[in-house]
Amino acid sequence: MGELFRSEEMTLAQLFLQSESAYCCVSELGEVGMVQFRDLNPDVNVFQRKFVNEVRRCEEMDRKLRFVEKEIKKANIPVVDTGENPEVPFPRDMIDLEATFEKLENELKEINTNQEALKKNFLELTELKHILRRTQQFFDEMEDPSLLEESSNLLDPKDVGRVAPLRLGFVAGVIGRERIPTFERMLWRVCRGNVFLRQADIEDPLEDPATGDYVHKSVFIIFFQGDQLKNRVKKICEGFRASLYPCPETPQERREMAAGVNSRIDDLQMVLNQTEDHRQRVLQAAAKTVRVWFIKVRKMKAIYHTLNLCNIDVTQKCLIAEIWCPVSDLDSIQFALRRGTEKSGSTVPSILNRMQTKQTPPTYNKTNKFTSGFQNIVDAYGISNYREINPAPYTIITFPFLFAVMFGDLGHGILMTCAALYLVLRESRLIAQKNDNEMFNMIFAGRYIILLMGLFSVYTGIIYNDCFSKSLNVFGSGWSVRPMFGDKGDNWTFSTLQENRILQLNPAVPNVFTGPYPIGIDPIWNIATNKLTFLNSFKMKMSIILGVIHMTFGVILSLFNHLYFKKPLNIFLGFIPEIVFMISLFGYLMLLIFYKWLAYDAKTSKDAPSLLIAFINMCLFSYNDPTNKPLYKGQMVIQCLLVVIALACVPCMLIIKTLVMRRQYLWRRHLGTQNFGGIRVGNGPTDDEAEIIQHDQLSQNLDEEPEFNFADEAVHQAIHTIEYCLGCVSNTASYLRLWALSLAHAQLSEVLWSMVMHMGLASKNFVGFFVLSIIFAFFATLTVCILLIMEGLSAFLHALRLHWVEFQNKFYTGQGFKFMPFTFDSILEGKFED
Repeated sequence: MGELFRSEEMTLAQLFLQSESAYCCVSELGEVGMVQFRDLNPDVNVFQRKFVNEVRRCEEMDRKLRFVEKEIKKANIPVVDTGENPEVPFPRDMIDLEATFEKLENELKEINTNQEALKKNFLELTELKHILRRTQQFFDEMEDPSLLEESSNLLDPKDVGRVAPLRLGFVAGVIGRERIPTFERMLWRVCRGNVFLRQADIEDPLEDPATGDYVHKSVFIIFFQGDQLKNRVKKICEGFRASLYPCPETPQERREMAAGVNSRIDDLQMVLNQTEDHRQRVLQAAAKTVRVWFIKVRKMKAIYHTLNLCNIDVTQKCLIAEIWCPVSDLDSIQFALRRGTEKSGSTVPSILNRMQTKQTPPTYNKTNKFTSGFQNIVDAYGISNYREINPAPYTIITFPFLFAVMFGDLGHGILMTCAALYLVLRESRLIAQKNDNEMFNMIFAGRYIILLMGLFSVYTGIIYNDCFSKSLNVFGSGWSVRPMFGDKGDNWTFSTLQENRILQLNPAVPNVFTGPYPIGIDPIWNIATNKLTFLNSFKMKMSIILGVIHMTFGVILSLFNHLYFKKPLNIFLGFIPEIVFMISLFGYLMLLIFYKWLAYDAKTSKDAPSLLIAFINMCLFSYNDPTNKPLYKGQMVIQCLLVVIALACVPCMLIIKTLVMRRQYLWRRHLGTQNFGGIRVGNGPTDDEAEIIQHDQLSQNLDEEPEFNFADEAVHQAIHTIEYCLGCVSNTASYLRLWALSLAHAQLSEVLWSMVMHMGLASKNFVGFFVLSIIFAFFATLTVCILLIMEGLSAFLHALRLHWVEFQNKFYTGQGFKFMPFTFDSILEGKFED
């Protein structure tokens, strides 16, 4: 079988890289992406490896670039992505890159520091401007004669003559608008009502220089008398983080200060604009190259991280690495090594030496954009063992087909096909957009799976003759209801057809059944009262047939595994009993279904026996049931023989295979000692060198072979046998989900049509057109959300289970580990991980 049906043949190779060319060689291997490096220093701490300083320098450069990227995003400047794949910088270029990034980081930090200080000064001047304006309004109001007369009336008449003009102190400041009520209550309680507070809101929000957020603030002025109250007021302002500003007492000084503040604000605004323009220019220049810088730095870091996996020769002039690589790509790997050596200027070529090993290689299945989705379905269950049969090529056909059996609807299949076709035709543009939505990316990755599911659903929809729960009468029904004579001689006239809503059509009567429908189910079944009974029988038998074929195919695939791994014992005492057990029982049941379809027609169908009861009686050796007649002559003998054959296969798998395995093990042990008098000797001197070599090989094989434990092998084989035999029954019944979900989808579609769309079609006047438009929108939404998405997801999960459990467990172990090559592709896609 070709490489499509098995994983790639892998080899373990040893690389000898010269110190001056190792960096460039690993760089070229990363571009090829076909080499998996093994860690030859598993016990060495990460901080004690050879190139740890270079990795740290790369991490520091990466940190600086992340800071620059953060500033670019904060300024809402788009990062330019041209899709360029820059070459890896040479090690000597690291100093220039470090200097560039250091200069850029310091420049941005200096700009940010100056800009924050300027914004802080601008905020203080703006707050002072509002304070001067508002306090002038407060003093103007206090100097109003009507207000002075009102305040003098509040005094005691006896004290009027003794009251001297009091000189009140005041403080002015700015506080957050939301803190004003609490601030006012605190002043009242602490100062016992001996202060006077006036406040006014600032209309425009002010920018906080530290966070960049806009906050709403209010201006306040507090009048008091005495130094004690003054200290209390200042402490309260400090506790509420209010900003206090000096405010002159005379109007002339306030006007002069306001003029000076406005002049400084104008100058500061001009400086801020120039600073922001400079910052924008720096960030826009960085945005053009920051992606290329990221790729260069992360490629360098990946190379040094890989070099840390290598061993260093005692002469410090050579690096030794061990790699897993596909045998088919050895030439491209050799060519990449030559390119790396030439690029570094070294004259000593790198050496690639294949090694013999008994370690299990990683599993590598080559995929393209079409097969990758199906391979991911298989790998989600488990990575296949090395060179094991790969189920993905077969899944390309069986998975969408089993999905379509459950989802079969012509209309829904067309909608799904159109959606997937849109993703397929615009895939290059959608890939370039790099959408970060996880749900969209998951659907986009499976666009070819969805496309095939839609196409197969169209096919099964034609077979079921089901389109949005309605049948299509393309070729004309094979049933006739024109006036005729019934089976009892009753004369059916046109009045009979008009007066009776339900009539029973007898296919055994001439002129009633004129012939089968050319393709699919006859559309007249859509209006039949026994539609569900007919479809139940049809889809149930169809599910059994598809299930037996699918499982039998899985058992046959196990034969190719046994042939490839040269295990004849598994063929004769594993595959043959398994396939015979399956065919004897469930293959025979499938043949009975076909025989019943062919042997009975409309006239004799009433006397047809039940297949379910016949199969149960077959397994119980019960043939005296008068209610269930035999299907053919000699049925009892054939069925008894098949059951006996199936039962005889069980001890072959359960007992005989374990005994033969034990006998083979003892034979190998005896073969290893018979030439040496029953004594296993080592590499001692002897006269016959050939016998020494033979003995050494046999001794090594025996030492490496695990000790045979009869009890463990017997238990393991018993579990496998019981699981297979019971699994044949349960797995066959599990395929009935094809019937159940198909009927559920059809009934749900029919209910949606009758309860939603039927209301819009019932009205025949002009108003009904607008009602129909609204109802159709509602019908379309429910169709997409429930029948396409929810039902589609349900059918997808059930098809997934049928492949993982019922199909793959017949031949697929799935206990391998995936080939993880060193490649730069993840860095280019922005998904770099250490």
